[in-house]
Amino acid sequence: MTQVGEGPGTEHGVSAPAGGEILAERYQLELHINTDSAGRQIWRGVDVLLRRPVAVLIRYPGGPAAAQMLQTAVEASRIVHPNLVGVYDAIDEHARAYVVREWIDGASLREHTMMGPFDAERAIAVAHAVAAGVTALHANGMTHGNIHPGTVLIGLDGRVVLADARADGTAPAEEDVRAVGALLYFALTGYWPHAEVPGPSALPDAVRDSAGALAAPRQVRAGVPDHLDALTMDLLDRRLSPPPADVLAAELGRFDSLPEQPYYADSGDGYYAEPEPPVSGAGPIRFTAAEPAPTRPSGRKIALGLAGLLVVGMVGLLVGLNWLTSDDDPGLTPSNAGGEPTESPAPAGPPTGEPQPIELDPSQIRIVDPPPGDRTELDGVEALVDGDLSTGWRTDRYNSAAFGNLKSGMGILINLGQPRVLSTIELQLATAGATVDIRAGDSDPGSSGEGDEQVYQTFEPITESQSGGPNVVFSSFDPEQAYQYVMVWFSELPPDDGGYRVEVQQLTIEGY
Repeated sequence: MTQVGEGPGTEHGVSAPAGGEILAERYQLELHINTDSAGRQIWRGVDVLLRRPVAVLIRYPGGPAAAQMLQTAVEASRIVHPNLVGVYDAIDEHARAYVVREWIDGASLREHTMMGPFDAERAIAVAHAVAAGVTALHANGMTHGNIHPGTVLIGLDGRVVLADARADGTAPAEEDVRAVGALLYFALTGYWPHAEVPGPSALPDAVRDSAGALAAPRQVRAGVPDHLDALTMDLLDRRLSPPPADVLAAELGRFDSLPEQPYYADSGDGYYAEPEPPVSGAGPIRFTAAEPAPTRPSGRKIALGLAGLLVVGMVGLLVGLNWLTSDDDPGLTPSNAGGEPTESPAPAGPPTGEPQPIELDPSQIRIVDPPPGDRTELDGVEALVDGDLSTGWRTDRYNSAAFGNLKSGMGILINLGQPRVLSTIELQLATAGATVDIRAGDSDPGSSGEGDEQVYQTFEPITESQSGGPNVVFSSFDPEQAYQYVMVWFSELPPDDGGYRVEVQQLTIEGY
């Protein structure tokens, strides 16, 4: 029985709790279940006052190192939703800290699929429940950031619950929504699309063609309805902006509604026609929405970004949301060396096909340390692209997150070799909490104090800043804008061993 995460354990050099121990004079530990990917021990226990089973997540040490975990627990405890695990208590004992939450009698989605992939209706019911839980989180200003088959629990009563929100910071809301698409893909196929959505390495990677393109669920397994196949692939397509969680939940709620409702397939020309028969053979997992889901057509247009109307006269008035991936305002890239804004060469239109990894050589990467930086932290860039998470480039240690108030930040400048349309830039950091954004410019004036100052002054942000977990993913790039010179810019450092510094273990870029 899996209750949270599915990662390797972490040794802390502190005496582990033992079965029978009572924490806070109330929570008795009964059985050590596992240790999650963040190094927290997960125990089954019992609340001796209320005589109910609980799950206890224990972290070593407590104190400042556990502050984010405890704060996340406090915020989550204020949200009561049938598809979110209930959080009961959060306690800091300095040497250790622990969160007490609801115990779910059942198993994880991963364990369920060991018996084989789900039929369409069961997969929809699970995704609908998860999307409803994510909607509740987003409505309260929270994100989850850790959605995968090990954190989706299915109770013996059929209830689907999302557990184990990431405790090391916030993740972009759109990544939660995209992860629901990855769950759909996993439930339908038994494979996880690692290239599109990060997940535990133990999950089998998705099937791909010789060019590395993701195989659609219908290509992996017969019988997947077209509308569900299309929605799943759209949510995983990083060229498309995913819809808000509430819109996705409503769409899945329509799929998860009464079987006599017809399904409409996207004919490819923007119209919905030729209804497919409803999916039959419902499995034992069903989710009943708290509110009736609106009836509207589904299909590939759900994931394209902004609202539009589609009318089909023969079937009455069918209204769909057409999510567009780009706006109408032409964007300007950073100033050139002369200081005048210039447009980067744009492709003839949005790229087609699957994004591909962009091979990077260490000679294409350098560190930017603008004045008054002393340029002593420039070595180690080869570790950024060596495929080894045990190595990395890191800064010196400072006495504050703002680089000790000595400078405005540091950057990793990448020359892509030619203008490229970007799909994703992903950073694997050793610790969570860095504040980072992506910037772009017209050229690299050279590795020198003057060159670094010019880069700092002329490169302009092309993404919002992120501050969150050790896995940072940027994906909201203009599909009609190409860049050759991009920079990962760190403006704040995460805590590290009594000081502040960042270590980047791996840098990967995908594009066209």
